Amino acid sequence: MKSELPTSANGNEPFRSIDTTMTQAPISSAGLDEETARAELYGLLALVYYAPPATELIAQLRVAVTEAPAAGGFLEEPWRALVGVARAMDDASITAEYITLFGGVGKPEVYLFGSFYLSGFLNEKPLAALRTDIAELGLARDDAMSETEDHIAYLCEVMRYLIAGDDVAVANLARQQAFFSTHLQPWALRMCDALQAHPKAHFYAAVAALTRAFVAVEAQGFDMLG
Repeated sequence: MKSELPTSANGNEPFRSIDTTMTQAPISSAGLDEETARAELYGLLALVYYAPPATELIAQLRVAVTEAPAAGGFLEEPWRALVGVARAMDDASITAEYITLFGGVGKPEVYLFGSFYLSGFLNEKPLAALRTDIAELGLARDDAMSETEDHIAYLCEVMRYLIAGDDVAVANLARQQAFFSTHLQPWALRMCDALQAHPKAHFYAAVAALTRAFVAVEAQGFDMLG
């Protein structure tokens, strides 16, 4: 499956995913370039949704290549837009936007949890089902992490592992398709809708646009598997 994501300016993998979200087997550096690109994009999304992007990450994003390897790639325009917003905003403004949208005390402006979009409430049956499936994959949430497993960052991290993990009994297309179609695809676009419609979302509206495009590419790729 192809992500069409541009590579970094130096040709290296531009982003590292959050190793601490899940306790898991190490990620292999081998594999096809397109699979590496998919894993890296999931890793990027995990990072920016879990916490305000680190200074180093924003700096990498600002110098990222904005042209896809093949002209007209579906992800090229939303990727270019995200890089452009990162270049236009300073680090403090991006951090403040994250806190405004997702942080603070009480109800956030925008929820990042699957249970909310699937059931209307947090910590409901969708989360219990997710925990069962994660356990079957041999994964577990790190006790040091504060958010529940249905947070979009955790789901992206699981997908990254299912693409790039060493254990082919777990890290394979069949597992990716099942996890994506059950735990991510049913609600991710509703979260993107909420972010793109929010008047205070600028950087994260661009993140949501990239997420939307990537979910569409992934869904199309999995549909082709039959």
